[in-house]
This record gives sequence, C-alpha cells and structure tokens, in this order.
Amino acid sequence: MKFRVLIEQDEDGMFIAQVPSLPGCISQGKTRDEAIRNIQEAVIGYIESLKEHGDPIPPSIDEEILDVSV
Repeated sequence: MKFRVLIEQDEDGMFIAQVPSLPGCISQGKTRDEAIRNIQEAVIGYIESLKEHGDPIPPSIDEEILDVSV
C-alpha cells in the first residue's frame, strides 16, 4: 500500500513525518532517512491496529510528482 507522507524539519532540526490519511500517525527522526524508517514502522503498527479492531483501512494513493522549473 502507498500512503502520502509529509516530512518537515522543526526548529530543533528534527524531521517530523506524518501520514494525513491516518490520523495521529506521526513519527520523527534526527535525519530524513531515520524519520522515513520510523514512519514506516508507525504505519505498519497503525494498520495492524485497524485490522485487530475491525476498522476499515484507508485506500492506497496513486499520485504523480511534478518537477517545475521557474
């Protein structure tokens, strides 16, 4: 499954990762790569919890990234 992940660097230099389609699914890391690894683990745990409780799993996304020169 694919989920959109938003990654921002906070004022302390930590990278904060969140998944908008999974409310409350947030993680962080000292580096961007660490934040990505951590949010992957968080998503897995989130999905497992949804399954255990019989809750629906949000649909996977399909999107394109555009690189625009200005």
